[in-house]
Amino acid sequence: MKYTRTLFLSLLICVCAACSLAPETPFKKDQLYKTGIYTYFTINDSPESVLAAINKDGEVVLDATYRKRPVWIKLLGKRDAITVEYIEK
Repeated sequence: MKYTRTLFLSLLICVCAACSLAPETPFKKDQLYKTGIYTYFTINDSPESVLAAINKDGEVVLDATYRKRPVWIKLLGKRDAITVEYIEK
């Protein structure tokens, strides 16, 4: 029984540690444009709504297209910059 509680507690800590947090200082529009996502991808979401989501939740996943191929773009708000991951559907 004690092993089960320890395992559950360890799993809970890992899950909570993996969650994104809102950044300490809000990101600005120029930091979002430095990622280049609006240059290379067709994104339906406005930059303002993307910034609001990053500043609130710390991350956002966008539905986009690149050369007529659907992709997902994951933006993570790190301490100094926004990191970008591209994932093909």
